[in-house]
Amino acid sequence: MRTVCGLDVHKDSIYLCILSSTGEVIEKVYGVLTIQLEEMRDLMLTHHVQEVGMESTSVYWIPVWRCLEPYFKLKLINPYFIRQLPGHKSDVKDAQWIAECLLKDLVRGSFVPPERIQQLRQYDRRIYDLDDEIIRKLAKLDAAVQRCNIRLSNYVSNTDGKSYKSFIDRICEGVTDPKALVEEVHGRIINRHGRETIIAALTGCITECDIDIMRQLKAEIDMAELHKQECMNKMQDICEKEYSTALKNLRSMPGVKMRAATSLIAEIGTDMSHFETANHLASWSGLKPRNDQSNKIVKSRRITHGNRYLRRTLIQCSWAASRTKDCFFSRFSYYQIQVRKKNKMKVQVAIARKMLVCVWHILNENLPYKDFDNRIDTSAKNG
Repeated sequence: MRTVCGLDVHKDSIYLCILSSTGEVIEKVYGVLTIQLEEMRDLMLTHHVQEVGMESTSVYWIPVWRCLEPYFKLKLINPYFIRQLPGHKSDVKDAQWIAECLLKDLVRGSFVPPERIQQLRQYDRRIYDLDDEIIRKLAKLDAAVQRCNIRLSNYVSNTDGKSYKSFIDRICEGVTDPKALVEEVHGRIINRHGRETIIAALTGCITECDIDIMRQLKAEIDMAELHKQECMNKMQDICEKEYSTALKNLRSMPGVKMRAATSLIAEIGTDMSHFETANHLASWSGLKPRNDQSNKIVKSRRITHGNRYLRRTLIQCSWAASRTKDCFFSRFSYYQIQVRKKNKMKVQVAIARKMLVCVWHILNENLPYKDFDNRIDTSAKNG
């Protein structure tokens, strides 16, 4: 006799339905506190549940998964694939429908990586959150500087450069004399725009309040940078200790350095048995063009939804690989953009997908990257 359980997980409640092959149905509602999760687990063990399928939004499924993982075979089910017809719908019926689909093997679970990879994911996504926070704080800091009519950002390439940071440090120390501040600006900037122009850009009306706000914003940026470095160091330590071979092989790819390699391991893991082929991995990541056709008319070839953190890493790697001298990705980029006149951004997406295919083969075969050379040796052909 086979017995399964369906869970509809919410923020403050869990709807449970135990369904056996004999037709017996048990329905109950639980809270989300640890004690209540343990009571739910004990009930499922009492009725000899073998498989559990759960549907959830956001991260509410994670503590439930951690509590039940040692005892049952779990499946995290995408709500899109078990959508019911509109009408008589309730949370209790949702749990019953999940259990029924699971009992009849109509659904398969989403990819949930092992615990260690999940920890790496938390570090990785925390780094991306910190990057976004640093960018917002830098914009706020520049707005505070502009309020004082100091226009140095008009003459530097970005507000995260050495010259701009040194200039902010001096203002936070209370130095407001433009002739003293200009000493912190790089000589190349002064030569390009002229010393008098830069001094004029550094001349403004700075109050004590402005200095305090700049100092606070700078402290917030420094704290975010410190936390980001801590996460990167932690990820590197874990990967070097537990996934050293995979880390070394991934870093052999053009455009992939330590940060990108650890991010790739964090998002897809090192066990490629979860993805039958490289094409499955590309589809899961969202880098595969969609198939949207009706009446022989192609409506869209845009990429699909997927793991946005993985796509973000691969797009950054694709820009670096397309600029790496004498490698397949740079030759592909040149041919598509210069010869075929393709859109540069679309070409980067294509390179990112090709790089992800390489990542699948590297991790699946446990081998370093080997460059593909599709050029024809004309000397050998003519000889």
